[in-house]
Amino acid sequence: MDCFMSPADELLSQYLGLSINVWLTLVFGFLIVPAVLGVSFGIHKYYTRTLLCIFEWATLQMELNAQEKNHQLYRHYTNGIVSKMPDSTLRQEIQDLRRTADCLSLEPRFDLADVFFFCRKGLESILDDDVTKCFSAQELESWNLLTRSNLNFRYISLKLLALWVLGVVIRYCVLLPFRVTVAVTGIFLFIVLSTVVGFLPSTKLRRYLSDTVHLMGYRLCVRSLSGVITYHNRENKPKNDGICVANHTTPIDGIILANDRCYSLVGQLHGGLLGMIQRAMAKSSPHIWFERAEVKDRHLVAKRLRDHVADENKHPVLIFPEGTCVNNTSVMMFKKGSFEIGCTVYPAAIKYDSRFGDAFWNSSQSGLVGYLLRLMSSWAIVCSVWYLPPMNRK
Repeated sequence: MDCFMSPADELLSQYLGLSINVWLTLVFGFLIVPAVLGVSFGIHKYYTRTLLCIFEWATLQMELNAQEKNHQLYRHYTNGIVSKMPDSTLRQEIQDLRRTADCLSLEPRFDLADVFFFCRKGLESILDDDVTKCFSAQELESWNLLTRSNLNFRYISLKLLALWVLGVVIRYCVLLPFRVTVAVTGIFLFIVLSTVVGFLPSTKLRRYLSDTVHLMGYRLCVRSLSGVITYHNRENKPKNDGICVANHTTPIDGIILANDRCYSLVGQLHGGLLGMIQRAMAKSSPHIWFERAEVKDRHLVAKRLRDHVADENKHPVLIFPEGTCVNNTSVMMFKKGSFEIGCTVYPAAIKYDSRFGDAFWNSSQSGLVGYLLRLMSSWAIVCSVWYLPPMNRK
C-alpha cells in the first residue's frame, strides 16, 4: 500500500505522526508524569506572573482610552444587583423627585411623590442585601481578557481586541485539549488503580497504596485545571482524630484540599460516571456515601460520622457546613449538625484569585458540564489555603 501513496499523502502522514508524538510527549512529560510523582517544575508560577503583567497592561490601555473619550471607567456603585445612584442626602433626593421650586423651603411638608422615594429605597435594600450578593459572580477590579468581566470595562481598542482573540485561540485550541486529556487520563487511572487496590487485604500496604492512588488522582485533577495552590500554616494540617471544615465555593474545593493530604469524603451516592468514581473510591478508602433516603436520617448520619472519627486509622472527614456554594467573598452561617459529633474540628479557609478564572459555581445558571468547561477554558485556578488552629467544643 505504501507504494501507492502520493508524496503529499506521505508528507501529511509524517506530519500527523510527528504532531501526535510531540503532543503525547508534552502531555505525559510535563503534566501527567510530574503529577504522579508529585513534582512541580514551577512553570505555572511563571505563567501566572506573565498573565498578571498582561492584565495590568490591558487595564491601563482601557484607562487611557477612557480618558481620551472623557468617560468614567470605574463606576463602583454598580457592583450590586441593583443599579444605584451615587450617595446623596435624603433632602436632595426628595427635592429632585418633586422637581418643584418651592420645595427648597425649610418648611416641613409632604407630597404624595415622597412615597415613591421610600418605596424605591426599601426595594433596593431588600433586593441588594449582603446575603443575596454572595450568590452572584464577584466583580473584578481589572479585566482578565475573559468573556466574564466587569461591565465597567467597555473601552476596548483594536490592540485589546486582537489580544482577546489571541487569548481565545490559546485557551480553546491549546489549553483546553491539554486539560481534557489530563483529566480523562487521571480519571481512568484513578478508577482502575483504586479498583485494583480494593482487592488487596486490609493491611498497611493497602492503606499506603490507597493514599498514593488518591493523591495521584487529585494531583492530576489539579493539573487539568492549571491549578496553582499555596498552603499556609501546615503545622495545623488536619489529623485522623477529627473533622475538617472549610468554606464552600465550588465542587472542586475537596480536590483543592485533598491535593495536600487524603480525606474521607461525605456525600450522597450518585449514578453515572460520578457514581462509578465514588464506588471506586469506596473500595480502596473508607469514604462515607449515603443513599438518598439515608441522608434525611440525621441520627444515622451522626452515628456513621462518629464511628468513623473514633477509628484513628481512618482519614479525617472533610465537610462543608455551609451546605451551598458561595462566591468566595463571604462565609455563610455553618449548619450545626457537623459539630454535634463532639470531636476535634480543624478549620480551613480557601481563597480563590478570580483574576485568572471564576471558580464560583452558580448551579441555578449553569450545569456541572458547562461549569467544568468554563473552568478548563479559563486561564488558571489560583488559590490559597490557610490551615487554622484546631478547636474543640467547650
